[in-house]
Amino acid sequence: MVLSGAGMSAESGISTFRDAGGLWEGHDVMTVASPEGWRKNSELVLEFYNQRRRQLLAVQPNAGHRALAALEKDFEVIIVTQNVDDLHERAGSSQVIHLHGELLKVRSTSFPELIYDWREDLKTGGCCERGTQLRPHIVWFGEMVPMLETAAEIVCEADFLFIVGTSLQVYPAAGLVHYARAGIPVFYIDPKAFSYPSVSNLKLIAKPATTGVPEAISEISRLVI
Repeated sequence: MVLSGAGMSAESGISTFRDAGGLWEGHDVMTVASPEGWRKNSELVLEFYNQRRRQLLAVQPNAGHRALAALEKDFEVIIVTQNVDDLHERAGSSQVIHLHGELLKVRSTSFPELIYDWREDLKTGGCCERGTQLRPHIVWFGEMVPMLETAAEIVCEADFLFIVGTSLQVYPAAGLVHYARAGIPVFYIDPKAFSYPSVSNLKLIAKPATTGVPEAISEISRLVI
C-alpha cells in the first residue's frame, strides 16, 4: 500500500499551494477550501480550483508515479493519495483511492451523489441535471473524509507500506500509518523524512519520489526474493 502526498506531485510541477505562512496561492486556506469560504465567496473558490485544474492538465506524471505503476507487474499495489490530481492514474496505476477528492470531477451542491467528470473551467451558473450549482469534488477543511475507513482497512492488510511525499502532519490522513501491522516494512520516502518512534521497522529514504520510490522498490524486491 502506498500513501502519497503533495511532494509526490510537486516533482511534476504541481504547486503544493501552501507556503510557509500557511497561505494557498496568496489566500487564507479557509477562504478557498472550506464550506464557510464557499458560502462567503463561491466565485473566488471556483476560480481558485479553475487555476489548479488548468495547471494539472499542463503537467505529466513523473518517474515516481511511473515506478509505482510498473510495480503492479509483480505486486498488488493500492495507492491511497492525499492528492487531488490524476497523475497516478495517468501513469498507469489501476487502484487509486483519493482521500481528499478529485480535481477533475465536480458535484452538485444539493445532491452530492451527482458527480461528473470535468476538465473545463467551472463558473457560477454551472448546474447539475437537477438544477443546482456544481462545486469542486474536493474534501474541504471541516468536511468528512468519506474514504478514510476504507483506507484504514487497506493499511491493516498491507505487507509493505510506502509513505511518499508527505510530512505526516495533516490529519486524519497522517494517522493511517498507525494501522499498519507491527513489523511490516514501512518505507518513508521524502527529502525531509524523519524518524517516527511509534512505527516499527521504519526505513527512511530522504530523497524525492523520483529517486526514492525506485530505491524502495529495489529493497522490497530483494526482501521478497
